[in-house]
Amino acid sequence: MNQQFELFKIANPCIGLCQSNKKGYCFGCLRSRTERQLWHDMTTEQQREVLRLIAGRKLRIEQMKQRKDEQLGFDFEEISEIGELF
Repeated sequence: MNQQFELFKIANPCIGLCQSNKKGYCFGCLRSRTERQLWHDMTTEQQREVLRLIAGRKLRIEQMKQRKDEQLGFDFEEISEIGELF
């Protein structure tokens, strides 16, 4: 495999919202506790892998939210009509 020369460091994905869920994943950056602790010691390739994992976590969260909205079955544009009943 060819090694690519890195011109820039990969930015830390931290957004300053540092709170973890029960499993240790940060609500802000979606990294695990270990990924947060070891970020500065990781190779560029390892950091890229963490970013790939974060993207997958974001996608799963969005899919869960979408399924939840579909299960509720609410069409929020119809809510204005409810007010006319009272």
